[in-house]
Amino acid sequence: MTHIYHNNRCSKSRSALEVLKNSGEEFEVINYLETNPDKEELEKLIKLLNIKPIELVRKNEAIWKENYKGKTLTDLEVIEAMAQHPKLIERPIVVKDNKAVIGRPTELVIDLLK
Repeated sequence: MTHIYHNNRCSKSRSALEVLKNSGEEFEVINYLETNPDKEELEKLIKLLNIKPIELVRKNEAIWKENYKGKTLTDLEVIEAMAQHPKLIERPIVVKDNKAVIGRPTELVIDLLK
């Protein structure tokens, strides 16, 4: 089944959700700000995305700027920061089978569903 890590306040996330609704695919919405992904879940997502943990961080968030910007962090420390502050997680993330994309731009979601 396809999953979307979704934030309804984000226009890109809403666009990705529309793509899923229109695809006819079965999918599950994970409101990650309400059900914070733990370290293990984040590690799995990062592996599926094939990126470094820092690439999943929203670096313009106040939480990042105030607490982490300019510091040298290990991958684990970056993951722990996202687990503690899910607002830092880039969105939307769409997972299908053993692949995942950050749905910016939305075309990446369309390509994943093919």
